[in-house]
Amino acid sequence: MSTDMSQYLGAYLDEATDNLQQLNDLILAVEQNRQNRETVDEIFRTAHTLKGMSATMGFHHMAELTHALEDRFSKVRSGEVDLTDDDLDHLFQSLDLMQTMVDAIRDGGTDQDTDISKLVSQLREEDVKPAAKGPQKEQGLKPEELSPQEKEWIEEASKMGMMVHEVTVTLDSECLLKAARAYMVISRLEEIGEIIKSDPSVEDLEKDAFDHSFRLYLGTKDDVDAVRNAVMGVSEVVGAEIKTLEFSSSGYEEELNEDEDVPKVEPIPTKASSSAQDTAKGAPKAKPKKGSQTVRVDIGRLDSLMNLVGELVIGKARIERLVMESSLREFDEPLSQLGRISGDIQELVTKLRMVPVSFIFDRFPRLIRDISKTLGKDVELVIEGQETELDRTVIDEIGDPMVHLIRNSVDHGIETPEVRKAAGKPTKGTIKIAAYQEGSSVIIEVSDDGKGIDPVAVGQKAIERGLVTKEALAEMSDEEIIQYVFLPGFSMAKEVTDLSGRGVGMDAVKRKVESLGGQFEARSKVGEGTSVYIRLPLTLAIVLALLVKVGEETYAIPLENVDETILVRKEDLKRMHGKPVTLLRGEVLSLGDLAVTLDTPQEDEDRHEYPVVVVRVGRNKIGFIVDALVGQQEIVIKSLGRILSKIKGIAGATILGDGNVALILDVGSLHVRV
Repeated sequence: MSTDMSQYLGAYLDEATDNLQQLNDLILAVEQNRQNRETVDEIFRTAHTLKGMSATMGFHHMAELTHALEDRFSKVRSGEVDLTDDDLDHLFQSLDLMQTMVDAIRDGGTDQDTDISKLVSQLREEDVKPAAKGPQKEQGLKPEELSPQEKEWIEEASKMGMMVHEVTVTLDSECLLKAARAYMVISRLEEIGEIIKSDPSVEDLEKDAFDHSFRLYLGTKDDVDAVRNAVMGVSEVVGAEIKTLEFSSSGYEEELNEDEDVPKVEPIPTKASSSAQDTAKGAPKAKPKKGSQTVRVDIGRLDSLMNLVGELVIGKARIERLVMESSLREFDEPLSQLGRISGDIQELVTKLRMVPVSFIFDRFPRLIRDISKTLGKDVELVIEGQETELDRTVIDEIGDPMVHLIRNSVDHGIETPEVRKAAGKPTKGTIKIAAYQEGSSVIIEVSDDGKGIDPVAVGQKAIERGLVTKEALAEMSDEEIIQYVFLPGFSMAKEVTDLSGRGVGMDAVKRKVESLGGQFEARSKVGEGTSVYIRLPLTLAIVLALLVKVGEETYAIPLENVDETILVRKEDLKRMHGKPVTLLRGEVLSLGDLAVTLDTPQEDEDRHEYPVVVVRVGRNKIGFIVDALVGQQEIVIKSLGRILSKIKGIAGATILGDGNVALILDVGSLHVRV
């Protein structure tokens, strides 16, 4: 790639990634309905765009493989061939190779290290099933192919003394900027007349979604030579075939009379319409096309902006504390205004970082298609709530755990069609992925209607591994036994495959979710299926937290984990199996002393009541006994660094308004002691 083009590398990688995902979705769709002409056309256009981009950037392997894919769909579009199952497999393999090349380029490498020769040969030379031949569409414009509106335009052109020319423009086969050349041709022709029709459409020409030729239908008073000179004056145009169309006015009148209710419409000019034609017969002036209303921003810049907003929040908290301690009432109004402005900036930056979960959900249909085909299973995927938004950082981190959950559902959960039929189930299994917002969290659910997790089998495996005794197992509930699945190295697979059996399983998913400040819960019923629920914070940067005092230290608990705070009187403290409990609205609430859990020194004092923070861990509640409740505050989460990041129960740290540092508690992984 030349140095001059390096400035466009970021844009190319973003566009290539989007196009590959679009191709993936479109090929999945055409696999379900191979006669859908619109989908086939869209695949061709997208592949064509990607080919042009890659060739322009100098990535020739990307361009060659995409060109082969484009050629295959060009034959499908023309009706020359039909798609076979092998074709579809080769197309998906092509997408995988393209993604490999894009990843290599993004990492500073090149596309030249990827061997594409075999796939290119398969796409271009493999024996294919000829398509059923039907009546072929004739080229060129016919009156019966015109819309009523286009007929009106040609009628108006005739009344104004114009001729209608069919102009077929051919560009050089090596032309890389076809869209730009097409635009220049249109601009030149609109200087001498009015573009009535374009084949393909102007939008497709702008998107580079055409081969090296296109047709325009021009209304003009100029002769053929003038039209040809205008077209051939554009560089990289190698041919201009021009035919003057002769339709009798009576013929048009007969066809228009069949649509008497069609309103009279003046010719609508395209982008570069001439002023003379705009004013003729009161024709409306061309409206300028609205520019793009979005801009790509590097995630690193958004991270920097969020860090600055975090510093602003910390600074505001310190100013508020100083003003409160100094009792300076004249600062109340400007401080309130500063709070509103910083709050608006924080909300805006947070929204800028939010992306829909479809960012990762879109890859799952292909994933399930490939796995189910490998395992010989019939699986339907249902996706709900893909418009739900999460912080981009959370999205990036949760992608791999989600892939593992889906692999697990297809491999371990869904049975083969024969087994399902014998069990009285539909032969096609269903996996459902749903996302929805709940308060300041997002819930992601992955569920299947498979065989479920058998607690008897899990218990037996746990005994074999020496994790539990038979006696202890007999006293455990099914839900407690199932929790062994989440231990490191625990696997129910009978043999090691490409998909499972290596012991890197649900524990890795659980750890990743908890490291993001989320919570993980699984429910299962034998014969009915398994559901996994992941609760994630909307953002990892700035959160609302409850500050508590334990000894001389202040700790922060993210408010999304807090159900409520209560005061428990000394006489209401009870003991059950040696552990402190209390009754909360008729239900037993287990209590844990946070000072003991955190090894925080405290004075021995006989208190009459204890502040308790009730938090939710999965479906269970637990009460943390603290020394004092300080209050709620927005906190900026700071990482503890690589060395301290693996401490269980600590999610990070924050700087308080007084400048002191407070640790942020991760209640999901905190081992409570009494």
